[in-house]
Amino acid sequence: MAASRRFYVDGLGWPVHREVPDEVVFIQANHGLILSLWDAGQMQAEAAVDAPAAVPCITLSHNVGSAEQVDQVMAQAESAGAAVVAPAKTQPWGGYTGYFADPDGFRWEIAFNPTWTVDDGGQVTV
Repeated sequence: MAASRRFYVDGLGWPVHREVPDEVVFIQANHGLILSLWDAGQMQAEAAVDAPAAVPCITLSHNVGSAEQVDQVMAQAESAGAAVVAPAKTQPWGGYTGYFADPDGFRWEIAFNPTWTVDDGGQVTV
């Protein structure tokens, strides 16, 4: 949890909304979007589930307004300690995407889709 907190807060500059030491930290990822980083034992107790053996096969997607912004976010994530999974490139469908993994291995897609709009507040219109 500490490594992920450093990555998102110190590395990406996302602000802490609320924190309960050694239990959970709530990070403001975007308007209306909170990223909750839980201590594994606390999450298992809260959700009454065992920890998965591997990172689930999902990707968290952060959509931005240009290919240049994709490159900026990818560079910021890498300098904060992310592992680049797939460098940013133009995709056959016309978009521009790159992928990284956070310190816990969760994959993020940083994407620009030229047919979508992203306003200054981060709201995506599909």
